Amino acid sequence: MAMRMLQVKLLRNLWQLKGQAAAIATVVAGGVAMFIMSFTVLQALRATQEAFYAQYHFADVFADVRRAPVSLERIADIPGIQQVEGRIVAPVNVRLEGFNEPITGRAVSLPDGGTGELNQIYLSAGQLPQAFSSDQVVISEAFAEAHKLRPGDKISAVIRGRMQALTIVGLALSPEYIYQIQPGAMVPDYQRYCILWLNHSALEAAFDMEGAFNTLSAQVAADTQVADIIERLDLQLKNWGALGAYDRSQQTSHMFLKQELDQLQVMATVMPAIFLGVAAFLLNVVAARLIRTQRDQIAILKAFGYSNIAIGRHYLTLVLLIALIGVVLGVAAGRELAVGLGGLYQEYYRFPWLLLELRLPTVASATAVTLAAALLGTLKAVYSAVSIAPAEAMRPEPPAIFGRTLLERAGFHKMHAPARMVLRNLERQPAKTLLSITGIAMSVAILIVSGFQKDAINYMIRVQFSLAEKQSATVQFFETESARAQFELASLPGVDYVEPLRNAPVVLRNGQWEYRTAIRALPENSQLNRILDKKLRQIPLRDGGLFLSDYLAKHLRLQVGDKVRVEFLDGARRQLDLPIAATIEDYVGLNAYMTIDSLSLYRPEKQAMEGALLTIVADQEKQVKDALLKIPQIAGVNFRSDIMESFRRTMDETLLTFTFFSVLLAGSIAFAVVYNNARIAFAERARELASLRVLGFSQAEVARILIGEILMLTLAAIPFGFILGYGFAAMIALGLQTEIYRVPLILSPSTFATAALVVVVATVLSTFIVIKKLRGLDMLRALKSAE
Repeated sequence: MAMRMLQVKLLRNLWQLKGQAAAIATVVAGGVAMFIMSFTVLQALRATQEAFYAQYHFADVFADVRRAPVSLERIADIPGIQQVEGRIVAPVNVRLEGFNEPITGRAVSLPDGGTGELNQIYLSAGQLPQAFSSDQVVISEAFAEAHKLRPGDKISAVIRGRMQALTIVGLALSPEYIYQIQPGAMVPDYQRYCILWLNHSALEAAFDMEGAFNTLSAQVAADTQVADIIERLDLQLKNWGALGAYDRSQQTSHMFLKQELDQLQVMATVMPAIFLGVAAFLLNVVAARLIRTQRDQIAILKAFGYSNIAIGRHYLTLVLLIALIGVVLGVAAGRELAVGLGGLYQEYYRFPWLLLELRLPTVASATAVTLAAALLGTLKAVYSAVSIAPAEAMRPEPPAIFGRTLLERAGFHKMHAPARMVLRNLERQPAKTLLSITGIAMSVAILIVSGFQKDAINYMIRVQFSLAEKQSATVQFFETESARAQFELASLPGVDYVEPLRNAPVVLRNGQWEYRTAIRALPENSQLNRILDKKLRQIPLRDGGLFLSDYLAKHLRLQVGDKVRVEFLDGARRQLDLPIAATIEDYVGLNAYMTIDSLSLYRPEKQAMEGALLTIVADQEKQVKDALLKIPQIAGVNFRSDIMESFRRTMDETLLTFTFFSVLLAGSIAFAVVYNNARIAFAERARELASLRVLGFSQAEVARILIGEILMLTLAAIPFGFILGYGFAAMIALGLQTEIYRVPLILSPSTFATAALVVVVATVLSTFIVIKKLRGLDMLRALKSAE
């Protein structure tokens, strides 16, 4: 019977607090939804990746060579290698009727009539090429979808300078190209980059590779040291133009996917923690206020024999019930958001399926974390309820002591009475005022974090495409070309200026630290590919030193002036020690630069070039594109306009959508926080407000006092929220520093302004609700409250 009475009281309290309970449940639901969405998608992507790799035998080790005979059977005898397979992989240009843009691709050989043992393809439509067919091709599904191609359609490919008509017989996905990105690009562009799988015999004939391969894949035993396998492979392949073997961690698609998952884990940890921290704070405020107003009820319950444990359990149950409502809502919303986010990821990470399921451990973890946050946030308030003696609880709290505020003592004597009332009420309860300000500031911080990623991406685009890269197009050749190619490009109508470009694959070593990359060689003081310092000033590119990405220099534990061991992976594989001339500020990839003249000292092709940077006269880009498409030596062309269009399209489809929902969620949380504070302020001061009405204050004057207090708290919280938001954004940015992308800590004034505006709007809406409550205030009932 006694417990039933507490249950009835619990339901009544919950009904009385329905507005505040709904606001807090919304905050909890936001945190839980973020947790469920992020971890469900993270688990799905990892499970799908593991299953796809296993079922289609994704290799563990890769090696590129210029040309090696298939008779290298000794490789298969290396201890630890379970399976080895040689293939032909080469760049091609693709022509598509009705699409007059450059399309580059990668041709990959398949065993005639089969898929091979490693890096097998998943056919989503059609079939494999017939054995010994030279004109049948399987293309990547993403490229086919971008151009609405299907089996039976025709395409043309420029293979080693010769145009060849091909018939599409199938569409495929591969564990090797889950993230199908063109070399040098920032995001996938499925319209302008594709993968083509052809019979091995067809590519043998096309590239004059009879009885040979240029790419090796190997699968190793689970208990084998991959580093030992790589060392042995390099030894076996060194006489065949090997560029150095590498493991999965340096395979492009796997590297992008892994680092994307690592970044998703950061977001899955930080964002829910912020939301649940706000929820814990609000629960503490509500519980403390409820217990403070129910002192006499607590005393009566104790006088009737209810134990401290029973009373404590009663208030904890109330808190946990509000939290559980939020958990239920958050789990439901999180599951739907996970389906949407999972589908978005499948657009860019090309899996044949997605093992997306809401797992019980994920729900249990979300529930446990939420309830723990709720309990930790309210233990102090509940302790005050169980520790108070019945006789003390029956007495009303001591009346507040008012006095002149700091502003009044500082000389501001002419403030109106309502203003003095507001300031004195805030100053007499500094702890409560600080907590209220902190709660609103947290909502401001959440809004700032929601806008941070958009600001950072926009900044990266500006630095990359407006300050660093000035070229209109980047050209890559199939083979190393002489300096004559530079003059031929410069003579094309519409081409304004050309700079040569060289690339040298290297391993950079400093003691136990090493990194595999490519040195990008440019003319001294290049005008088209500028390298920048931390203040975005151009660093003069000069002879005699190496210029490294700041992140790469830190990875190798190097500073300006230190020497790094450079091992060239092609040619004579020369090794030398070079000084670090400067570290540069860049956000994409880990890069190393030197002048072309310096590189020519270490390699024999003094006037050779692997590519070129072009500037194009305005309004003549189309003519230049058409001219470049006709040059058979060109393996690929990246136009800056195309890259920016693809990047912006990707951002519109992913980041802006995510930002919209984040701002919407953060805005609802901001309203919940402000509304909760407003309701508590009204509930705690109902008697004072009624007294003022009895003393002759008009309803408008009384409303101004209450609204003034709410606005004062909001205005004080906004600057504090800016500081918190900056700190949270810094934490997230720190977790988004990877080899592929390094997200800078950039927050635009518009982000701060938007956060402030949303909170101000939430405050205005809350004040309207409070004014409505004030108009319906029962003065007689309020004045009867305990003294």
